[in-house]
Amino acid sequence: MQNKKTYSIPALKRLPAYLRELRRLREAARERVSSPVLARALRIDTISARKDLEMVGAVGSPGVGYRVRELIDSIETFLGWKNVSEAFLIGIDGFGAGLLGYGGFSAYGLKIIAAFDREAKAGESLYDVPVFGFSELRHLASRLKIRMAILCVPDDEAQEIADLLVDCGILAIWNFTAHPLHLPPNVICQRVNLGGDFAVLSVKLAERLRELEDQGADLEEDKL
Repeated sequence: MQNKKTYSIPALKRLPAYLRELRRLREAARERVSSPVLARALRIDTISARKDLEMVGAVGSPGVGYRVRELIDSIETFLGWKNVSEAFLIGIDGFGAGLLGYGGFSAYGLKIIAAFDREAKAGESLYDVPVFGFSELRHLASRLKIRMAILCVPDDEAQEIADLLVDCGILAIWNFTAHPLHLPPNVICQRVNLGGDFAVLSVKLAERLRELEDQGADLEEDKL
């Protein structure tokens, strides 16, 4: 049995940032770029940048770096973004509606082709995306062969709806709820941890405010 490859999660999360910078360089008619230049753009060290690019199979030339277009192609191929991934969005209240109206998913090869909500009305659509009731989920998932769902339902409904998605053949769930899901081993789940991200931001802000207070105290002492 072939061993599964393991990848660094921080490195995977940096790949969209590489793409944004590389696409900017492509628009500026830049043909080549070096790993130190990319490292500075992403504010990481050069060694990490080289390891990231090795991970996606990119090959550079000593002294001249990487071809921009080839590097874009390597990252998009590695991420599976060269082909459009179609997904269902589940839950259109609040955050779900915001995601449905976000136009940037196409840059990542993601297209939301239908949304589902418990309170959906016949013929309803939002941001030109058709909205259906949960009763249509199984039929449409099977007919359209959808394997990815974006979950935005209330927390107390998350596990129930996740179970339904699994029964409908969904293999990957992007979980925007605060509820941790219990899923079969063959189903992939990526949870968006808004609380965790806010905690990091709060701690960094507190540190910054302390720095500013210390700087202010130093200035007051200098005036004495």
